[in-house]
Amino acid sequence: MQGMRNTAFRLGQWLKSPRPYLMLVGFTLFIGFWYLSVEVWKLPRFRDMPGITVVVKEWLNPNPVFGMSVYTPEYYKHIGVSIWRVTQAFLLATVLGVSVGLLLGWSKTFKEYVFPVFETLRPIPILAWVPLAIVMFIATESAVIYLTFLASFFATALNTMLGVESIEESYIRAAYCLGAKRSQVFRHVIVPGALPFIFTGLQISIGVSWFSLVAAEMVSGQYGLGYVINTSYTMVRYPTIVIGMITLGFVGYVTSAMVRVIGDHLMQWRTRELALGGQ
Repeated sequence: MQGMRNTAFRLGQWLKSPRPYLMLVGFTLFIGFWYLSVEVWKLPRFRDMPGITVVVKEWLNPNPVFGMSVYTPEYYKHIGVSIWRVTQAFLLATVLGVSVGLLLGWSKTFKEYVFPVFETLRPIPILAWVPLAIVMFIATESAVIYLTFLASFFATALNTMLGVESIEESYIRAAYCLGAKRSQVFRHVIVPGALPFIFTGLQISIGVSWFSLVAAEMVSGQYGLGYVINTSYTMVRYPTIVIGMITLGFVGYVTSAMVRVIGDHLMQWRTRELALGGQ
């Protein structure tokens, strides 16, 4: 109940602030530029792009010209499949990424063995992993989840490691001086101290998961928003491409906001600490 009250209070404060209205202004300017550049000015660079009126009509059409709108079951099936894939990959990346990141930051020996390999693999683009993913995983679904997991794992692990390394040494020494064992220091000092960085990494991770998913679905998916965008391009269904992109952006924004809300709920102690520090 206390967490719900805090969330409601923060929501009220957000609505009273200028942020939501500035956000609306930003969206209005973006949509206005899209409308003017495509349908009014007809700029050369945008001559083949579908205008906003065409996209909205197709999106809200009970009988869509290109076969997909809010009235077609396939639209929601593609969204559901993509969300389920991202959920699996994100949860797996969270468990493994946080665990590896904590060990990288906490154990110098572990870091000396693992970090060089970690830094060698991290810059490799997701598309470069596609052939190996298809070879390693016979099932197409497993290959898509694996490719989605990869980039998310590296973002989570790296931010977790930085979080551990950012903890002041004095806190660890103070815990040892008070008689804490190594396991207790890890549980009560290292993990809570790294949480802000961990949740920052998770917000980055969920975004990375979405664009990795799109790349994976374009190559080896049968359903999903990435599959829709790729097949629509092949079949010259430009309004459907934009519908898929906007849907992807909206769903990605919602999932990122959910991670942020969960992080704020689990780190209420940090909010109080910052408030006391401000006083």
